[in-house]
Amino acid sequence: MLEILKSHDAMALADLVRRRKVSALEVLQASINAAERLNPDLNAIITPLYDQAKAQLEAGLPEGPFYGVPFLVKDLAVSMRGVPTTMGSRLAEKNVPAFDSEIISRYRRAGLVIMGRTNSSEFGLFTATEPKLHGPTNNPWNLRHSPGGSSGGSAAAVAAGIVPMAHATDGGGSIRIPAACCGLFGLKPTRARITSGPDGGEAIAGMAVQHALCWSVRDSAALLDATAGPMPGDPYFPGRPSTTYLEAAGQDPKPLRIAFSAKAPNGAAIDKEAARAVIDVAGLCEDLGHEVVEDAPDFAVEALQDAFLKVFAANCMANILRLSPGGLPGGDLLEPLTRAVAEMGRSMDATSYIHALQLLHREARNIAGFYERFDIWLTPTLAGPAPRTGYFDNDQTDVEEWLRQILSFSPFTFLCNVTGQPAMTLPLAISGSSLPLGCHFAAPYGREDMLFSLAGQIERATPWKDRRPPAL
Repeated sequence: MLEILKSHDAMALADLVRRRKVSALEVLQASINAAERLNPDLNAIITPLYDQAKAQLEAGLPEGPFYGVPFLVKDLAVSMRGVPTTMGSRLAEKNVPAFDSEIISRYRRAGLVIMGRTNSSEFGLFTATEPKLHGPTNNPWNLRHSPGGSSGGSAAAVAAGIVPMAHATDGGGSIRIPAACCGLFGLKPTRARITSGPDGGEAIAGMAVQHALCWSVRDSAALLDATAGPMPGDPYFPGRPSTTYLEAAGQDPKPLRIAFSAKAPNGAAIDKEAARAVIDVAGLCEDLGHEVVEDAPDFAVEALQDAFLKVFAANCMANILRLSPGGLPGGDLLEPLTRAVAEMGRSMDATSYIHALQLLHREARNIAGFYERFDIWLTPTLAGPAPRTGYFDNDQTDVEEWLRQILSFSPFTFLCNVTGQPAMTLPLAISGSSLPLGCHFAAPYGREDMLFSLAGQIERATPWKDRRPPAL
């Protein structure tokens, strides 16, 4: 059964269960066995829900597209009734919601069997997953390295073969960063494509979204088909395409006009292997019939980064106030960096916050103009492969230095959170140190269908399904 987990994506597993080649219980038990063997080294799953998962099977599953497929949910941003949502923080260690987020209900209607929650950095602030509450998660490609963050627990579990896909969130790259670090496919949907309700209307002024980390393009597409859409009362939502995302993933796109760049907008140093991977993929896209030129959008980089930090800090403080209505808690309930970011948010007046939002909107329009000339912007996902565990210092209190460090490592991903555009990372290269390298593709607002079509075409041309980390 463990080999079935490694050789089948989620849709293939569901098909086996549906045709009674294996039972849902057998698949679940295989995932539990894998977790019990691998998780002590990975520290990916921080809240096992194995008994609840078995009870879900006993109660009967709906005939959804992922009928009987084991699944994990990140311990951030979404609520599960009766299950702790700690957000990687000692402040929220006893936070046990009395309701399910809408996305959890949609996962269950799709036939997914939720067997645990995965590790996250505290409040999702880091591009690594090393919270003091739960300890660091390790990368299955090399246990001395980070799986990225903040969805590192989900990424490590999927890359290790415990489950074929897992929930993730993305407020500045937290789907795409761990996907690139762990050799997975990761798509960040368009702003508000999946409802945040009933927990909230929007997250981080609309910059934060949620979806999943997967091995295959079709799994990601079919899952978005099953979960996309608003709840009544949502403040806004994008229009849906004329076709399903799964259909789009199976069809080659029309010839696209693709711009590529291996240079970071903020001048961050890009690893030579990461740059070479983008140039190689640009050549592959040209071979597939697309028009490819070297170009990049023009925008006020430093002003945008500063505004992004201000909006992020204010929302961090607001999230803490939901758990600590009296203000910032004392003691060690917050990590030093989280406290520093929150204090920055607390000290900000309303006018400064609105001014930062207006600047983000202005620069988003500048960037959007680039996509009137190009269909896709191709770049490295990250400046290099996954760093060593401990590379990012969550004990520091210099907020600007924290931002500089994470944007030096991930200078591209946060731009699509600002603009609301969909973006994806594909696992198309391996570094000389045997760590994955991702290539990042951004598309115009609302065009996940275009990304899925291109991703499916590239996956068929150069499959990555057998490129797995070494046995742990």
